[in-house]
Amino acid sequence: MQNGELNGSEEYKDKQGGGAGLPLTKVENNDGKKVLTNGMSRVHRILSEDEINQGKTTRWTELEIHGRVRNLSNALWQVSHLSALFLNGNQLTRVPPEISQLTNLTMLDLSHNKLRSLPAELGDMISLCHLYLNHNQLRVLPYELGKLFRIQTLGLQGNPLSPEINKIYHESNGSHKLLHFLHDHLAINTAPPPEREWVMIRHADPDRPIATFTVLCYNVLCDKYATVNQYSYCPSWALNWEYRKMSIMKEIRNYEADIITLQEVETEQFRLLFQPELKMLGYSGIFSPKSRAKTMNEEDRKYVDGCAIFWKSEKFEMDREHLIEFTQVVVKKASTSEHMLNRVMPRDNIALCAVLRIKENVYNNRRMTMAAADNVVGTPLVVCTAHIHWDPELCDVKLIQTMMLAHELYKLLEEVCFLVEIPRPCVTPFLYTYSLVVFLFYAVLNMFQVAEQFRITPQQTPVLICGDLNSLPDSGMV
Repeated sequence: MQNGELNGSEEYKDKQGGGAGLPLTKVENNDGKKVLTNGMSRVHRILSEDEINQGKTTRWTELEIHGRVRNLSNALWQVSHLSALFLNGNQLTRVPPEISQLTNLTMLDLSHNKLRSLPAELGDMISLCHLYLNHNQLRVLPYELGKLFRIQTLGLQGNPLSPEINKIYHESNGSHKLLHFLHDHLAINTAPPPEREWVMIRHADPDRPIATFTVLCYNVLCDKYATVNQYSYCPSWALNWEYRKMSIMKEIRNYEADIITLQEVETEQFRLLFQPELKMLGYSGIFSPKSRAKTMNEEDRKYVDGCAIFWKSEKFEMDREHLIEFTQVVVKKASTSEHMLNRVMPRDNIALCAVLRIKENVYNNRRMTMAAADNVVGTPLVVCTAHIHWDPELCDVKLIQTMMLAHELYKLLEEVCFLVEIPRPCVTPFLYTYSLVVFLFYAVLNMFQVAEQFRITPQQTPVLICGDLNSLPDSGMV
């Protein structure tokens, strides 16, 4: 970030849209180039006769107003397509709040005026990359300027700034530090978001036992990912984990969901925060870090994030858990595709599954008979939370991970009907063959028992897929 005085952005230096015309004003040299007071140069362009004959028209996105102007017309704020506005070298004493309507501005030059203050609404112009306020009469700045997280050049030279602001601005990387200072001191008066509107998929049949429960899915943002560089629009105090964890736990307690699925949970925070806090609220839970944890020492492993699933112990009990490591799955599947292996293998995303048994008090039908209860209580529910790769440039990796997730979930559903572990090879082939026959006998018997009791097949087993898919609702993977 630059402390802008003379060396303007290359984006606007010698910017041309075509061949320059003859000088239109006395401040332009013979080739039509005008050097501005902030050191930048601009060239106007005139359509050629051929272009006019072809029906081409101009669409100007930059506007310069000069001539010792004292007041600005309200019509100016309606020209919302402007990307650059040059108001430097006038007699302006104030800038109206309506300037924030120019939402496409990336360049604003208010240098060499008589401004004593700036509107707080200037902080809403989040597209701004270059803001020149040199040589005015500014003593203080609105804290709202700290919201301009895209700023690359901030010019404040020649202003009687307060000692505190002046000191920060003239430090190394002062513009960047000043914006963070303003942002951190900005009073947050944003109203909390409204309560979510629940969408009823279908109305419950009073004559059928239906399990009713609530689910909360939350990416808690691991502390090491919550950097100021990544979230420059957010105050540093709001990114601090000690602050965020209190808000996260408050929200979890507020919703009091029956099933909670979390992503980006730091290993140490699962052990110190989430597991003990939620246990006191009547939850049981499981956790698994990302695959890279296997290659780290014990100290570094604490800071690896992963996925977690919690459920209310009075409503569910866990039958088994299952971890899906996409790096391991792709090794088995990509033997004939080296390209797919190279694309997916470095991404150590995971999915965590829990096979839960639904207890009787989850069913909301009080008229349920004992026979009906025997058929539904203990029905398996597969809960999955996944964290898909984040990079928008690797949409193919996201799609492959989603396909692997669906495939592994279906395999798990088939295993749920058996509920018997495949035996390991015994000492002799005879004993192993015998044990395998016994296994198949009990597996088939158990499958029929499950199907008979709950009257469901693997295709009918309820599955709850949660997670951070890092995708939009209309994307291919969703």
